[in-house]
Amino acid sequence: MKVLVTGGAGYIGSVCVEQLCDRGHEVTVFDNLSEGHRKAVDPRARFFLGDLAVPGEIRIAMEAARPDAVMHFAANALVGESMQTPSKYFRNNVSGGIHLLDAMVAAGVGRIVFSSTCATFGQPDRVPIDETVPQRPINPYGESKLMFETILRWYETIHGITHVALRYFNAAGASKRFGEDHRIETHLIPNILKVALGQRESVDLYGNDYETPDGTCIRDYIHILDLAQAHLLALEAPKSARYNLGTGTGHSLREVVETCRKITGHPIPARELPRRPGDPARLVAGADLVRRELGWNPAFGDLESIVRSAWDWHVRNPLGYGD
Repeated sequence: MKVLVTGGAGYIGSVCVEQLCDRGHEVTVFDNLSEGHRKAVDPRARFFLGDLAVPGEIRIAMEAARPDAVMHFAANALVGESMQTPSKYFRNNVSGGIHLLDAMVAAGVGRIVFSSTCATFGQPDRVPIDETVPQRPINPYGESKLMFETILRWYETIHGITHVALRYFNAAGASKRFGEDHRIETHLIPNILKVALGQRESVDLYGNDYETPDGTCIRDYIHILDLAQAHLLALEAPKSARYNLGTGTGHSLREVVETCRKITGHPIPARELPRRPGDPARLVAGADLVRRELGWNPAFGDLESIVRSAWDWHVRNPLGYGD
């Protein structure tokens, strides 16, 4: 296939581009590099510097690439920031997405795989969270992703675009070449590993009085390579669908810190702070549907494998991509 990847210079996008290239697909990356890194773009892919906020730029890239399908990762994804500047999230995640879809319509591209999020569920009614759980976002980030899922339904009805929305839980880990390097890092595992690298004095854990076995939040961590595998399978999906992506196994914040201590051999001091507003006690995926319908079978089910891959990458790249 010929595949256009928006946000292909970012964390998840870069690994998906690598996996696409490994399997012989012809890949074009479209990214404005506001969050991504030029060094994170696989050299086998064609690169367009552009912004979805400018309709003409994505139209030019679409016409040049003439893809069979699009993978759409480009978005802002900081929950806290979305509560402070919601307009940024609706502009970039919704309006930018519409510009992308309009460019697809103009170029006759009829398939898209969309990077969605478990944040569309908000405070879930039950755990594990399967696709039947009501979606009630509690922040503009989750709302913007849910809005785009709705827009995709209408573009299928009106323009015939087949879409698969993949709702991630906690992406983590690295491939051998590409890893996690956010300019503003909010994810737990890389922040823990920064302590082991001597770049932070301690890691902050929010809340120790939840109704969980050790009092800290429980989250579902999914290896980035397993996430990429799901995207490749979604390219071949016979119909539009929405799938939750996770291992179905939860790990507490303290468990994650202990695993990082074991892998790195570093004591990794942790500060336990009060709860943050809006943090659910448990977020664990019910991913039976994607296993059944797409044949997805995660290869990295244990937390140690995820942390080890991330640690190996950070040791080789202590300053990330260096830009």
